Amino acid sequence: MRHLLLRACVVSTAAAVLAACGSGGTQEQSAGGNSTDSFKGRGPITLAGGKDNTGVLAKMLDKWNKSHRKEQVRFIELPDNADDQRQRMIQNAELKSGEFSVLSLDVVWTAEFAANRWVAELPKDRFEAGKYLEPTLEGASYLGRLYAAPWTSDGGLLYYRSDLLKQVGAQPPRTWAEMEQTCQKVLALPQGRGMSCYAGQFDKYEGLTVNFSEMIDGAGGSVVDKDGKPTVDSPEALKGLSFFTDAYKSGLIPKKAITFKEEEGRQAFQQSRLVFHRQWPYQWSLANAKDGSSKVAGKFGVAPLPGLNGPGVSSLGGHNLAVSRFAENKATALDFITFITSEQSQRENLLLSSNAPTIASLYDDPAMIEKYPYLPVLKSSILSAAPRPRVVRYGDATAAIQGAAYQALQGGTPPAAALKELQERLEKIAKP
Repeated sequence: MRHLLLRACVVSTAAAVLAACGSGGTQEQSAGGNSTDSFKGRGPITLAGGKDNTGVLAKMLDKWNKSHRKEQVRFIELPDNADDQRQRMIQNAELKSGEFSVLSLDVVWTAEFAANRWVAELPKDRFEAGKYLEPTLEGASYLGRLYAAPWTSDGGLLYYRSDLLKQVGAQPPRTWAEMEQTCQKVLALPQGRGMSCYAGQFDKYEGLTVNFSEMIDGAGGSVVDKDGKPTVDSPEALKGLSFFTDAYKSGLIPKKAITFKEEEGRQAFQQSRLVFHRQWPYQWSLANAKDGSSKVAGKFGVAPLPGLNGPGVSSLGGHNLAVSRFAENKATALDFITFITSEQSQRENLLLSSNAPTIASLYDDPAMIEKYPYLPVLKSSILSAAPRPRVVRYGDATAAIQGAAYQALQGGTPPAAALKELQERLEKIAKP
């Protein structure tokens, strides 16, 4: 299942302030409102989520369905865009519809769905807390209660053409300036003709919120501080955003990248049109495919994201699985979630699709590291990632960030003005 994202309104820990601003539930409701949820009822259920780009989810559902003839799981494929997925789930919840039994939630949506009492509180004794990477468990919780099971995690990685870097005697860049310098050398090679330097997820959707936040964090700034106060109008944030607006203007980032989501960028990298690509772990297996779909199989490596003056900061991403409060067969839904988030299922998911697991031991498994050498880098990326706010008014915050970032990248608004306007909008969103 896609990570999509998108690690999105990746603004430090804004939950303390923004979580009190919901239009639906309240903190008081959430703190005890779902504690009486019972998991009864057995029979067919559904799983709602984004497109299964790897095909691994279909295999897992088939495995479950073969051994649960009376408790079949049917996958409901939602739009590929994460923003559209979230909206579809909200519409379904507001109607109190039982159409969706299990929801595949971006980690940043958990608080919103819990606060509005759209998902059921899960029994903690069904999920061993100590086996998970701590950030993934935090992303599945709200006000100290567990409302979802950590399924997949995500950390941003820098994919680079190792074959071309070797030709110019360069190492993976630790800074944005090093990346630019290396690109100039690579693009001067005969093999570099027709290539561009760098791309991420720059279309106006959830992925842009992720990339924008990494621009700010990678320059030493923040979108909000540790107390949840908006801090995006800062000299550090200006340096981060300015580098990327200048890169887009100069052609370091190709003009077409303004339309890139994950899949568009993946295709560009696999077709040998990019030297560097900011992407999630799922790209590893697809870009290494030996079926002719990738021109770069065996020719690329993975490194930490670069920053302004040193290693950058990834946004924390991934997906959690939650049970709709309006589902009929909650007992089956809970058993299914336990099955598909188990260590064995996560191992299979990693082996078959390179989706990042949430269980810590898999990152230290020698057999896993032999197959996926980037796992130590990914683990570090996740553990040091900037947490996204688990907020109620998440939609308002990410829309504001997307709008400001998109206008700045396109050149419609100078970076300083974009950050000032964004600061003002976030302050209004953060008001109780």
